[in-house]
Amino acid sequence: MTSLKLLVTLGALTAASHAMAWDYVLLDTDKAAENLHITSEQLGLKTAQPFSVTLRTLHGGRQEGVSIIDIDNGVMKLSVVPTRGMNVLQASVGDVRLGWDSPVKEVVNPAFIELNGRGGLGWLEGFNELVTRCGYEWVGHPGMDNGELLTLHGRAANIPASKVTLHIDEQPPYAIHLRGELKEQAFKKVDFSVATELVTEPGSTRFTLNDRLTNNGDYAKEYQALYHSNFSTPFLEQGAKFAAPVKQVSPFNDKAKADLGDWQTYRGPTRDYDETVYNVVPYADAQGETLAVLHNKAGSLGVSLGFNTRQLPVFSLWKNTDTQGQGYVTGLEPGTSFSYNRRYQRPLNLVPTIGPKEQREFQIRYSLLADKVAVDDALNRVSQIQQGRQTEVRPTPLVDLSKE
Repeated sequence: MTSLKLLVTLGALTAASHAMAWDYVLLDTDKAAENLHITSEQLGLKTAQPFSVTLRTLHGGRQEGVSIIDIDNGVMKLSVVPTRGMNVLQASVGDVRLGWDSPVKEVVNPAFIELNGRGGLGWLEGFNELVTRCGYEWVGHPGMDNGELLTLHGRAANIPASKVTLHIDEQPPYAIHLRGELKEQAFKKVDFSVATELVTEPGSTRFTLNDRLTNNGDYAKEYQALYHSNFSTPFLEQGAKFAAPVKQVSPFNDKAKADLGDWQTYRGPTRDYDETVYNVVPYADAQGETLAVLHNKAGSLGVSLGFNTRQLPVFSLWKNTDTQGQGYVTGLEPGTSFSYNRRYQRPLNLVPTIGPKEQREFQIRYSLLADKVAVDDALNRVSQIQQGRQTEVRPTPLVDLSKE
């Protein structure tokens, strides 16, 4: 019997006798991964919705050796990929899926991705997740900055977690915490670590990401973060809408200018449409909290993202309403920065620094809005934060990309 299986067994034997927390090491650089399955029944927990956590390994093709952790909280099912930056691959509640259909069907092992390939667009060869972490040394479009080629959206999504642990609270509602550690390190360049956490509760239709970036080095460093959160049908359709309390919106480039008047409304799948992107500066409440909402045309189904503008002050709206086969998807992307190359964002004061041994926190709350009442409640919250304040619609991009 392995030590991990022994821990599960002991947890089940002792849970009934006294309150306790459960902690397991699922993956570690010091040990080989083992497939496992943990359930609330094994732990002796009496919950309204039984839950389970499963670790499995993929084989074949470019997904060979990829670890997947499936969390079924009894209502929502989530899949997390430790091999790919602890990204959230997909989530679902019943037959309602949070995610999208990328032409990339496999969960690609970073070992088979060359980020410098395709002129710095190699990142796209693995891009198919619901939530993809972008950063943390940089985000944005590929290009040169200070003599170095910065690849698309940084390295985080292709950094395998060094350690993954599972924690289950000792008291109801027995929240499930999946934690991972990412290390972004290069001699003379950067020494970052990111403690990631996904939290969900049994029976919930929500999950939260809690990330903590630490600069382990002895010098201050620039950093950037962006959370590429991607959705398609049944939320995205002809007439679907985006809502947020918006202080300023501007087109990312000249192509986006043409649709600026309809920037909050979506098309159905449109051949040759490709993509448009809009830069958004959100309003927030007195505590810095704000909310972004995507909902279908009828307003009967949606998703929301809650975040704090003191951590993630800006937002990118990516509208890729191309054909279904090409990837019909929209990205709701809170971040420290927009998606321009880093060299363009310094004049916008969107390249923050983190001092030696300092830390930065990022928290995002994802919720399924399962009916019209839930959608209306979220939209009312958006209106409350807006408080009747005006939205500046800037007609021109913040950055002149015409010379690229």
